[in-house]
Parts: sequence; structure tokens; C-alpha cells
Amino acid sequence: MTIQTSPEPAALSAPKRKDSDSRSFWPIVITLVIGFALPVLACYGLIISSAVALQILSLGSGASSSDFGSTRGSGPAVAVIHVEGIIASGGDGLFSDTSIASAQTIIKNIEKAKNDEDVKAIILAVDSPGGGVVASDEIYHALKGVEKPIVVVMGDLAASGGYYISMASNWIIANPNTLTGSIGVISEFPNAEGLLDKIGVDFVVITSGPRKDIGSPYREMTEAERAYWQKIIDETYASFVQIVADGRHMTVDQVKPLADGGVYTGRQALELGLVDQLGYEEDAVTKAAELGGITGKPRIIEYEDRPRFFELLTEATSQRSLVPSLAEIMSLVGHPSLSARWIGQ
Repeated sequence: MTIQTSPEPAALSAPKRKDSDSRSFWPIVITLVIGFALPVLACYGLIISSAVALQILSLGSGASSSDFGSTRGSGPAVAVIHVEGIIASGGDGLFSDTSIASAQTIIKNIEKAKNDEDVKAIILAVDSPGGGVVASDEIYHALKGVEKPIVVVMGDLAASGGYYISMASNWIIANPNTLTGSIGVISEFPNAEGLLDKIGVDFVVITSGPRKDIGSPYREMTEAERAYWQKIIDETYASFVQIVADGRHMTVDQVKPLADGGVYTGRQALELGLVDQLGYEEDAVTKAAELGGITGKPRIIEYEDRPRFFELLTEATSQRSLVPSLAEIMSLVGHPSLSARWIGQ
């Protein structure tokens, strides 16, 4: 008689456990991947949809609505270009700080107004404490290259670099309470030597020449270095005074007593010959239309930079951290610069 033996239970159950483990492992992995991916995809979806919406809004007209009047219609027009915030070199981005008046962006808008055949005059709406000397001079130079009449209308503040760029205009209108002027140049050098001594930090600086580390935050500036830098300030200041003299049809000797860095109200500026008229936005439109030979109420065009879809997307996905790095902070501290800026702002 043949006796049949059955396989041991362990031999039969082992493969089943492998299949069961395999079937339960992959759903867990897929669930985890989806769980991590969904928030990321949602963020990118929001970015893309926002970019698309902005692009749709930007289609059609190259102009936007303005506080100065309607942009609709056709025919002779007055272009409005805003200069708001601290004047700085470089361009704006989609999420740029609105307190910065980008020289690059402003110059682009000046070129648009210059090349638009419908634009017969330009209004430069200035509300700025000034900023970098180079950035202010670049805007001034771009305005001087425009053959169309330019009317400046000043807001709360048109000081230092804000007044500098106004010198390229044919007519200046200030609000009675505008703060303007502040004709002068400033350069700031922080000195952290005392603080470093207290915390026991010492910097060893090796230079190729005695003037290479002028303005170093690690030590006090010498009298010879102060005199050297003062010459640079004086040279830049003299250029500023000359630009004001040219713009206001005054002599240098007439401008110098007014160019002590102080600000003036719109009323005071009118009395001193620093502006042409007290008024408001509607007065600027009327004057610009008059100088541009436009009869009746002019059409208003306000130029804005409108980035394309992929530019919006690229910038939105590559924004830098809002917190500056240590290297960025140290570079700001260690770089001397010239500013045509009212220090009260």
C-alpha cells in the first residue's frame, strides 16, 4: 500500500506571504508619492494659472487705465510715466518691491512714449526721495533724448534724484505741499569697529594699495581718506548744481545757496524758481496738451511693462529667498556708493 504524504504547511504558505507583502507594499509607496506630489503640483498649478490670468489681462492694448484720465480712443495723446519710490538701477520683476523706481523700466517706458507717433507730450509723475546718482542720471539722459514736451507733476516727494530727473522737463508742477529740492549728494560708510572690538572679532585686510579699502566697515576712516572721498562728493555735487542751473535757466551762483541738501515745500519752491506752477494732475494734463499742440481733452496713455507668459512663469518659479544671505548683507555694508537721495526718507 502506498502512503501519500502532503507538503509541509510552511512550504505552501511562504510564497503566499511574498505575494501578499508585494501587493501591500506598492499601494503604500504610490500613496506616499501622490501625497507628497499633490501639494507641489497644486502650487505649480496656482503659479501657472496666475501667470495665464495675468497674460490674458495684458492682451490687447499696451496701455492701462490711469488716474489722469481715460486711455480709450485714438488720436493725439499724452503719455504718463510714473517714477515712484527710491530710484535704483536695474529692472523690475513680477514680484518686485513696489517701493523701488527701476531706472531700466522707466527708460523703457520713456522710449515707448518717444517712439509712439500718437504721443505728443509726456507727463512724468514723480513721487520719489531720489536714489542712486547713476540711475538718476540715466533717466535724466533718456528724457533729454526726447524731443516731445515733458511736464513733471510732483506728488508727496520729489527730492534729490527725484528733482534731478525733473530738470529734463519743459514745465514743473508741484502740489503746494510737495517736498522737493534736496539738491545734493550723500555717501554713507558704516563703521562697526567698536562693535567688533567688544565681541572680540578682528579682520585682517591685505590690499594692493593704501586706498583699496577706503570705506571699510572694519575700521575708522582716516582724515586723508575723508578728504579724498570729499573730492568725489564735490565733483558729483557740482554736476548736480549745473544740471539744476541748466534746467531752471539759472546761474550756478543762483543755485548754490539753494543747494544745501534741504527740502522746500511746493510754495517755497515756486518762490525760489525751482518749479513753474502749483497745481494737480489735471493741470499737468492741460499743460501737456497745450505744449503738445493738442486741442480739446487729450487721450491719456500709461505705458507699463507686461512680461510674456514664459517670463512670468520663469520668474514665479525662481524667486529668491526674502531673507538676505550673510554674503549679501556684507556686500551691502562694504560697498561705498553715491546717492542723490533725501536722507529723511
